[in-house]
Amino acid sequence: MEKLTSLKNPKIQFWRSLHEKKARDESHCFLVEGTRSVQDALHSGFQMEALLISEEYTLPIPAENTVPEYLVPAHVLASVCDTKTPQGICAVMRQKLQPVTGPHLVALDSLQDPGNVGTILRTADAAGLDGILLSRNCPDLYSPKVLRATMGSIFHLPAETPSHLPDRLRALRAEGYMLLSTELGGEPFFSFSPGNSKWCLIIGNEGNGVSGEVRALATHHLTLPMRGGAESLNASIAAGIMMYVLMQKASPFI
Repeated sequence: MEKLTSLKNPKIQFWRSLHEKKARDESHCFLVEGTRSVQDALHSGFQMEALLISEEYTLPIPAENTVPEYLVPAHVLASVCDTKTPQGICAVMRQKLQPVTGPHLVALDSLQDPGNVGTILRTADAAGLDGILLSRNCPDLYSPKVLRATMGSIFHLPAETPSHLPDRLRALRAEGYMLLSTELGGEPFFSFSPGNSKWCLIIGNEGNGVSGEVRALATHHLTLPMRGGAESLNASIAAGIMMYVLMQKASPFI
């Protein structure tokens, strides 16, 4: 195991640069922090480039690990990690192209909150959806905040960022998918049933909703009923309710 102690070391400087989207885009690498996330990464189909371990880390290193390991002081690991209190271990991963296929999808149209993006991906994974599509102006899938919110589901659920989301949705519609736009004033959600059809649930921007171009492609416009005084729900909460109900109708959990 190689020991690195200087913040000026080229490897350390490169890993620190992965906080920025530009560096992630150019290198096609990203960071995964914490024991649980590193374990998930090791058992995923993603390629691990390096493993960084704090001198104070006491848990055993997984025996199946065959990538280069680097021992670093706590302050060096803290400079690489995005979290304020790192758990003593992080991994440098290579991004993976994951074409999204399958009958049950969710698409995110211009979301702004990284926490919402990560939470929706995690919930889609839990509910059993087949994949997630993100428009280019959503938060970067491999940003630290999105990754933390996925809680490892980034390694379980195929995720794709097409060059132009409307074109990707148009192609899905041509393949027979129902495109389900979520919006105020639409058809009551709980009265809707997709039957055995393929579908893609579309979640819009937190403030402005689904964009006009995407909305025009939708085959159905759905809204959650509000019995109380709230005008709307958080995007990830609304998405979670709808994904679970749609999956229950497609393939009952019980």
